[in-house]
Amino acid sequence: MRLRALFAFAVAIFTSLNAQQAPKPVFEVASVKPANPADPIFGMRIQPVRFSVTNATVEMLIGFAYSRPNSQVPALPKWAQMDSFTIEAVINSAAPIPAGNAGVAQVMVMVQSLLAERFKLSSHRETRQLPVYELVVGHTGRKLKQSEAGRPPTRRIERGQLTGSMPIPLLAASVSQWVDRPVIDKTGLRGNYDVELTYSPEVGQGARFGAAEPDTTSTNGNAPSLFTALRDRLGLELKSAQGPVEILVIDHIEQPESN
Repeated sequence: MRLRALFAFAVAIFTSLNAQQAPKPVFEVASVKPANPADPIFGMRIQPVRFSVTNATVEMLIGFAYSRPNSQVPALPKWAQMDSFTIEAVINSAAPIPAGNAGVAQVMVMVQSLLAERFKLSSHRETRQLPVYELVVGHTGRKLKQSEAGRPPTRRIERGQLTGSMPIPLLAASVSQWVDRPVIDKTGLRGNYDVELTYSPEVGQGARFGAAEPDTTSTNGNAPSLFTALRDRLGLELKSAQGPVEILVIDHIEQPESN
């Protein structure tokens, strides 16, 4: 299963951009190459004039760019779920990426443009009723520490572990990969937060980041469950709910030429 990175706040931004018919921002230069099989860990870094992704499938890129977890982008071809790529992109120094949520949302639109240009991606949206989790602040209050002002968002995600400095919608997107249903940010928290989350995966949880079965030799073996780790470490909880979920239907996609 491949990572779908998700930002709920970006939907309103994209709607506004489309209504104004403004041209989408693009990377000044971008390199797309097959990932190094010796480095299986996914990574993403957003800087004012650079954007990089390591070991990302097209499924993961779509999830990030369109704010969708796996369950909301059905029927992708197998290669888009399995083949990993490394991307190095340059951003126009005259218009650097701002810090915080606005900068992340801008990069998401740039990745949309990259997918359309290099992967020939075209799609449309449909709405369906699906099970979801709502991410809320727990009864004991949040335990997250707000990141230092001006620090760019970062994320490192592995099976059973998530670290970095990120807005809550990105945290929700990451958690959605482990529970395999949309996680909607209902915390009301704004800005970036320092996240250090370690949990003991159950069968099938976070299979993208390792074997589907629990690893009894892992250093996470004594860690709490995902739900408990969210509550005790971050002061957040997942509440089951049902609601309308927007699905991204892929109309066309092609394998890229490496450069």
